Amino acid sequence: MKRSLLPLNALRAFDAAARHMSFKLAADDLSVTPAAISQQIRSLEDFLGVELFRRTNRSLVLTEAAQLSLAPLKQAFEHMEEAVDILTDSKTSNVLKVSVSPSFASKWLVPRIARFYARRPDAVVKISATMILTDFKVEDTDIAIRYGLGKYDGLFVEEILRETIFPVCSPELLEKSNLTSPEGILEHTLIHDDSTVEDESAPNWSMWLKAAGVDIPDGTPALHFNNNALAIEAAVAGRGVALARSAIAEEDLKAGRLVKPFGEAVPIDFAHHVVCPEDKLKNERVMEFIDWLRDETGNGPSIEDAELAEEV
Repeated sequence: MKRSLLPLNALRAFDAAARHMSFKLAADDLSVTPAAISQQIRSLEDFLGVELFRRTNRSLVLTEAAQLSLAPLKQAFEHMEEAVDILTDSKTSNVLKVSVSPSFASKWLVPRIARFYARRPDAVVKISATMILTDFKVEDTDIAIRYGLGKYDGLFVEEILRETIFPVCSPELLEKSNLTSPEGILEHTLIHDDSTVEDESAPNWSMWLKAAGVDIPDGTPALHFNNNALAIEAAVAGRGVALARSAIAEEDLKAGRLVKPFGEAVPIDFAHHVVCPEDKLKNERVMEFIDWLRDETGNGPSIEDAELAEEV
């Protein structure tokens, strides 16, 4: 059956009448008269060649065919409403929904977000801070920033910020300790970030110390967090030595709340990536946010510039 031939008003009347099991209540729901509902139902029955209601003793009873059609009909109307919301939202809304890890949100994104608002004062950015990977098929999210190897099949993925790792501690701890070599770290509490512990390729203290030629002996004091920002805060508070990621520790290093006691930063394969469905790139809000991320991290031209280059 052609879509253009679907009697949508009659289907809406049937849906309302079936939900309320009353023409009068369906009429109130749709702001029409009961007679109009009755006429729409009759026209739909004539159109389909199927009886929808049996009328007995002033009550309505759905036929078997009508009952079977209710669930898919309800879903169809819900999908149409979602489609209209998407079309309306893309045209008029300034809301941008961003999913990001709690550490990156608190230590990198929030300190910089004012610069995005300077570009787009009318923007409404809704940040969801979570370690759970976004399922764009079921979640109402525009864009995600994720830390890892960038393997997100079926999505637009772009690396925006590559990191290095290095030990950090508070200036006070460094001043009163003999922290001048990797071996000296073992005299202090090791602050661990367990937020990526399920990924064996994620950087950790064992990897860093092994690369430095140092093994962690049993009984070494340790403090564990499931959030990298909390691990950094523990180091700021002088609770031990943390293995910092450059993006997360940057603001605290600039402010002097943290120091790097020694050694060069070690590059790692993990990086921060911007992730979204390909069709989201048609959304002006998403494109502006990606452009801003690129400018903040010094990563190449905007989407518009890339398109212009292709045209030339």
